Amino acid sequence: MSAWDPYLDNLIARSKDGAGNTHIDKACIIGMNDGGSLWITATHANAIQITQPEAKTIAQCFNSKKYDTFTMNGVRVGGLKYQFLREMDNTVFAKKKEHGAVTLQASKTAVIIAHCPEGKQQGTANKAVNDIVEYLVSVGV
Repeated sequence: MSAWDPYLDNLIARSKDGAGNTHIDKACIIGMNDGGSLWITATHANAIQITQPEAKTIAQCFNSKKYDTFTMNGVRVGGLKYQFLREMDNTVFAKKKEHGAVTLQASKTAVIIAHCPEGKQQGTANKAVNDIVEYLVSVGV
C-alpha cells in the first residue's frame, strides 16, 4: 500500500455534507515535478485510473502555469475528456455532461485530482480538495 493512499480516503471523507453524502467518488495524486508519477496505488478502490500521458500533460500544465492545452483539448482524466471551465488560484475546474466534474489543484509538488459524480455538489468537492492541498503546502509538499 502506498503511503499516500490514506489521503484519498481522507479526501473523500472531507467531501461529506451534513447528511453524510460524499461528493467525491474517485481521486488520485500525481507528482507535479516528476512528469506526473502516480503517488497512490492504482488498485485503491477509489483511485481514478489515470494514464501516464494524461498525468504527464496535467503535470506539465501545472508546472508551466499555462493551461492552453486544457482550453484546446479538454482535460483528460481516466480516459474521459472533460470540458475545461476555468483556472483560478492554481485550481482547474472541468466538467463532462452526464459524467460529473473534476477538480485539479496543485500543492508545491503534487496535483490532487478529484471526481465529483453528476448530481453531486462540485463546490463541496472543491473545498475538500482545497483542504488537502492546504495541508500539503503547510508541510512543504
